[in-house]
Amino acid sequence: MSKHILNIDAELHRVFYQGEVLAYPTEAVFGLGCDPDNEAAVFNILALKQRPVEKGVILIASHFSQLLPYINDNAIPMDRRTQIISSWPGPYTWLLPKSERAPDWITGGSPLIAVRVSAHPVVRTLCDFLDKPLVSTSANLAGQEPARTVEEVARIFAGRVHIVQGEVGQQAQPTQIRNGLTGQVVRA
Repeated sequence: MSKHILNIDAELHRVFYQGEVLAYPTEAVFGLGCDPDNEAAVFNILALKQRPVEKGVILIASHFSQLLPYINDNAIPMDRRTQIISSWPGPYTWLLPKSERAPDWITGGSPLIAVRVSAHPVVRTLCDFLDKPLVSTSANLAGQEPARTVEEVARIFAGRVHIVQGEVGQQAQPTQIRNGLTGQVVRA
């Protein structure tokens, strides 16, 4: 049986800052997340998913300012900034220049970091409550279909994650990823 968190409360705050893994609904699928500044927590997610660190993970936030410690805002070209900022909140993930603070366990060693300002109400509430962005990667084992329900998360990760209740959004596929410097679609 999986651990369940029914409310966004002090218990959620405690488990997040102790480095435990959360599963929560996003725009299209359930995501796995943790504190992006906790290396052990990120590596725990990667081990659960059987995903190599070199692939990197996404950071999701409730507003752009939560992402500023992790991106090099000054390196975003002015001609690209309007398209990026106007796409949020929404189901668009952008690869942006990383800041010096952005750890390699998030970026996979890339000079870019994948970020999104989500419109999903559960994600926004979580990020506002925790006052920071979350790691976000689909709730699945590498190469398998992502979980779309609480029951699927519980079956796949049997007791190894805390589940935040909620419904996934209306997106049919995980969010599009685009290179913020070129506009090129990396994942449709």
